[in-house]
Amino acid sequence: MRRPIRIPELGGARAVILHRPHPTVQALLRQLTAIGLEVVQCWPELGADAMGADYVFFDADMGHDGMFPWPAGQPPMPMIALIGSEAPGRIEWSLRAGSHAQLLKPVGDNGAYSALLIARDAFDAQKALSAEIADLKRRLEGRQTVVRAVTLLAARGKTEEQAYAQLRQMAMAWRISFEDAAARIVASRDGTPAGQEGSLDG
Repeated sequence: MRRPIRIPELGGARAVILHRPHPTVQALLRQLTAIGLEVVQCWPELGADAMGADYVFFDADMGHDGMFPWPAGQPPMPMIALIGSEAPGRIEWSLRAGSHAQLLKPVGDNGAYSALLIARDAFDAQKALSAEIADLKRRLEGRQTVVRAVTLLAARGKTEEQAYAQLRQMAMAWRISFEDAAARIVASRDGTPAGQEGSLDG
C-alpha cells in the first residue's frame, strides 16, 4: 500500500542552520523567513535547544563526527545537507549523518521550500519503515516465545495440540494475551511461573 504524501504546514516551524558564517546562511535565512519559519543559526555544534527544532540544515562541507547531540544517523527531525563540494567522501558523510535532502551551494533565491518538503517526506517514510520493522520483530519474537512455551508444556507429557490448548487456557485464566502467557512460562525456565505453581498440569 502506497504511503500518502503529506504536505506539512511550514508556517511557525522552527529551523536550525548549522553552518559557519557565510553568504549561504544569509540567503537561506531569507528564504526560510519568507516561507514563515523561525530560524536560528549556530556553529560549530548544535546546542541542546536544537532538539526541539523541526528541521536542521547543516554544512556538509565542514561537517564532522560528533557535531550532532544524537547517535550518528539517528536524527529526531528532518535533516537537509548544504553541499558545496560534491566529493564522494563528503556526500557519504552527509548520508551517514542522516541527511534526508540536500541543497546545493551557493544558495540563491529558491530551493529551500522543495528541500523542506522532500526532507519531511523522507523522514516520515523512514520513521514509518522503522516502526514497521520493530513491529515485525516483536511479532516474530512473540511467535518464537509461543513455540518455546508450547515445547515446555509438551515436555510434561502432552501433545502439541494439548499444550497449545493449555497455553490458551492459562492466558484466559491470567487475563493476559496469548503471547504474554507464553513469555511468562518461558521466563520461568522450568515451566512453572512464579505464583502459579501447580497450574501447568491443568
